Amino acid sequence: MSIILAPSILSADFSRLGEQIEALEQGGADWIHIDVMDGHFVSNLSFGPFILPVVKKHTRLPVDVHLMVADPDALIPAFIAGGANWITVHVETCPHLYRTLQGIRVAGCKAGVALNPATPVESLREVVHLLDLVLVLGNNPGFSGQGWISEMGAKIGRVADFLKRAGSSAMIQVDGGMTAQTLPEAYQAGARVFVSGSAIFGHPNGIAEGVKSLRNVVG
Repeated sequence: MSIILAPSILSADFSRLGEQIEALEQGGADWIHIDVMDGHFVSNLSFGPFILPVVKKHTRLPVDVHLMVADPDALIPAFIAGGANWITVHVETCPHLYRTLQGIRVAGCKAGVALNPATPVESLREVVHLLDLVLVLGNNPGFSGQGWISEMGAKIGRVADFLKRAGSSAMIQVDGGMTAQTLPEAYQAGARVFVSGSAIFGHPNGIAEGVKSLRNVVG
């Protein structure tokens, strides 16, 4: 399986957001990743559901929504109505995780669960059959541009082993600290979907070269 690159628009130049989203598609990105932060579960604030029609106006790529919020169930219906293709919630904020994932899937979206660096893989055991995606956070959530926590390579490997033993076809996504230097480690451990912001939008030769620089490191 080839890798899937899902650039996070959190690192985009918001004064040229439409133009930069178009550049992502033209440059070979696979998905558009939207980091939603509420100022409670994480200290930063970002987007609400209003961002979806803006994104979809400029691309036909699938939209991957990561809800870093204290009450994801309150926001999920609006993101579904807006046309999200993937919705990922945090195990740490979903007291009724089984029901939350069921609702996402029944509505026709792909469902994912994110794990903070300190959250054990075992927390997914009772819902593994409902998962299309497991998102391993490569650093502590809430801010773009942080470095990669090296121990997360081993954690990705544990997630891959867990999914294999469960007979799950869920993909492993990594978000946080993904660069041309760190992506190969995550890939070798079993991840196939990679979120990156700074390495793409901040590439000195432009967005397309940023996408290319990440894709090329795994052949």
